[in-house]
Amino acid sequence: MEEIIIVLGVMVTVCSIPLTAIVTAHKRSHTKLQIKMLEKEVELEKMRLEMYDNETERMKIELEQSKQLLLESQQQVLSAENNNN
Repeated sequence: MEEIIIVLGVMVTVCSIPLTAIVTAHKRSHTKLQIKMLEKEVELEKMRLEMYDNETERMKIELEQSKQLLLESQQQVLSAENNNN
């Protein structure tokens, strides 16, 4: 009876080693995938911020151009009024 228990114990031990290796390999590959996913998310967020900065700068330039056009048109109106008086 003791021999059977010892044999079963050895078999369980021998079988558990490959199972442990399989589980460990799976966890490693899963962790590597998570790391890659996080790296891609960081890269995407950097791109979003860059696009946001570019859009903000473009809007500032457009606003300045609009202000300049408005000032020029106001000056033309004032100039025309002064010429009429």
